[in-house]
Amino acid sequence: MKEADQVQMQIYSKMSAAEKWEQVALLRETAWKLKVAGLRAQHPGWSEERIQDEVRRIFLYAVT
Repeated sequence: MKEADQVQMQIYSKMSAAEKWEQVALLRETAWKLKVAGLRAQHPGWSEERIQDEVRRIFLYAVT
């Protein structure tokens, strides 16, 4: 394991569950914004509603 990973693990281990959940929410929001930006670039003619619908669909069926 890299030293940076170990430092990050230490940071996470000291966080409360609420703090970890907040980080998850921030990461999700960032991912959403990035996907919106990507779809806007790929489909400049799409309406905002269509873009948001597509992002919802993508996130709904996303797997890791």
